[in-house]
Amino acid sequence: MRTNVGLWWLLCGFFFLVFAFYTVWNIISYTTAEVPWFSAIEWVGSVALLFTAFMAALIAFYIQRVHVAQGGELPEDVLTADIDDGDPEMGEFSPWSWWPIVLAFSAGLAFVGLAVGAWMVPIGLGVFAVAIVGWVYEYYRGYFAR
Repeated sequence: MRTNVGLWWLLCGFFFLVFAFYTVWNIISYTTAEVPWFSAIEWVGSVALLFTAFMAALIAFYIQRVHVAQGGELPEDVLTADIDDGDPEMGEFSPWSWWPIVLAFSAGLAFVGLAVGAWMVPIGLGVFAVAIVGWVYEYYRGYFAR
């Protein structure tokens, strides 16, 4: 986790340097006698790069606080760790179920309906309702029930 923190702080610094370089380059390139320096800045790119640096700093700060609060090292940070040490519990996963594919199809159908025709959106919502009922019923019947 220490490596992740360092990488995110490095990305924050990189994006801030790119922001400064980009802004100064625009000021130098587009400032003339009739155009003041603040009108020569390309604001969309400068603000996007600055906010990208802020976002990287936010992620780095969060990961750093989580690392401090955790009080220990992750298996990825220990050189003597085995592969099995970092094996997480995956939780509820049903590889036998086809209902997630039907749910994805219903979402795709509804979004295509937004682009193609509004008459397709209710069809996608109907398929979604059937898929949700089927998925819930599959778990209602029991473990590994088909």
